[in-house]
Amino acid sequence: MGTREIFSFLRSWLSDPAAVGAIAPSGQALAQAITGEISAASAPVIELGPGTGVFTRALLARGLCERDLTLVEYGSDFVRLLQYSFPSAQVLWMDAGRLSRETLGDGVKAGAVVSGLPLLNLSPRKVVAILAGAFAVLRPNGVFYQFTYAPVCPVSRPLLDRLGLKASLMARVIRNVPPASVYRITRRGPLRLVSG
Repeated sequence: MGTREIFSFLRSWLSDPAAVGAIAPSGQALAQAITGEISAASAPVIELGPGTGVFTRALLARGLCERDLTLVEYGSDFVRLLQYSFPSAQVLWMDAGRLSRETLGDGVKAGAVVSGLPLLNLSPRKVVAILAGAFAVLRPNGVFYQFTYAPVCPVSRPLLDRLGLKASLMARVIRNVPPASVYRITRRGPLRLVSG
């Protein structure tokens, strides 16, 4: 990661620590863990909250093309950085809670969503909107990958049940600052879209 990325991260964190949700950009070990099941066959892939692009670079290393990536970012400093760093990717400056209302790419359903969003810092209503939107744009067998610094899944069991989803722990990554866990979230059955 270059000086430009570190500066953008620190500036965004200082202006709104809760929205950024981390004290440092994700490390390579976490990037490898969260993208470990993804390949070119997963394309297109959506990344929520890519920040400085650590996971984005790991996705490219897994064989995905930039044009197969949609990067959804709310922070304007990060958006400019992502547009510069990944010119062939679709970079959307928007709230991830609006995902179900947007037409992504050419309308082809995604095989995976990789989330760097700090779900534990968000309201249950916002988490529902993000997950419902993500599963609306995922293929039936698509997977939502989420990391957290907490010792438990960042999506509560009642919310998972409400949406017809299940979560399983994929990895614990000790070599990250701070240590993190990666969860795989999938459909249990047909997605139940829930208001509120």
